[in-house]
Amino acid sequence: MQENRSLKAYNTFGVDVSAKYFVEVSSVEELIEIFKNAPTQKRSNSKTLFLGGGSNILLTKDFDGLVIQLNLKGISEEIVNENEVLVTSQAGENWHEFVAYCLNKNYGGLENLSLIPGNVGTSPMQNIGAYGTEIKDTFVRCKVLNLETLEVEEFDHEKCNFGYRESIFKREGNGKYVILEVTFKLTRKEHLIKTEYGAIQSELANLGIENPTIQEVSKAVINIRQSKLPDPKVLGNAGSFFKNPTIALSQFEELKEKFSTIPGYPNGDFVKVPAGWLIEQCGWKGKQIGNVASHELQSLVIVNKTGNASGKEIFDFSTMIIESVKEKFGIELEREVNII
Repeated sequence: MQENRSLKAYNTFGVDVSAKYFVEVSSVEELIEIFKNAPTQKRSNSKTLFLGGGSNILLTKDFDGLVIQLNLKGISEEIVNENEVLVTSQAGENWHEFVAYCLNKNYGGLENLSLIPGNVGTSPMQNIGAYGTEIKDTFVRCKVLNLETLEVEEFDHEKCNFGYRESIFKREGNGKYVILEVTFKLTRKEHLIKTEYGAIQSELANLGIENPTIQEVSKAVINIRQSKLPDPKVLGNAGSFFKNPTIALSQFEELKEKFSTIPGYPNGDFVKVPAGWLIEQCGWKGKQIGNVASHELQSLVIVNKTGNASGKEIFDFSTMIIESVKEKFGIELEREVNII
């Protein structure tokens, strides 16, 4: 257990705040031991923060409590049948390295999620997704530690209640559980190749590939992400800062009359509108205020431009974006990043 530990190296924004107490755990037993002497009512309060890869959080101030770095490691497999395999990863495994592990085994289902930052343990929390694929598509179950009872429980697909970039762990279960391991059902032979997103099709064409393998789809996704998204190791960021808003079809049609080029993806009586387009139309793409900027290639990404931005500066910058989009389009953007 360490006191007043800097968290700069533990969040991809590179925000320099400190934790009153800090500890790394590498086993479930160690984790339970930390909580055993804590009063039940305090185990799941806001004074404990679990960190994985630190890729989807914005730390706005020093944390006056205990920060636990989950370093649970290990990957195991269980063959289901000729075409299916269950792959279980401990929470502390790096997400992209886990995807690469599966691709090296020729296990399909996660290739479109290549190069997403963070650790496996936080992937169900956000229901991470990209290029037509989400975690819920291959998710089977996860094991969690109930912080009130200190019992290990199992959550199946239904119990996780997945939504767009959310789950039970971001809503009613927030602060009550910590994810220990995640199990996915992947394909061994008959892979479902998803290339319907135009960017993937274009990149495959650039690579001269007509009938891609899952490894080639992953390569295309990696190329796309590297071409327009900044590397957090070089320029502090948390990936997409905002969710793509979903609005009523009637509202979209009204906006279409005023903004003829507004893109939208219909889903019944609703339409999903790209947040990046809305932000760009408000003049934020590449704009810098103080130490913070909207990335010049992807306005959906807010960056710690100078490396010296505080969490509050980044939060205030995001608030200005939200206000300007609401004023111009009548749409209120929602932050995808968890604010601490």
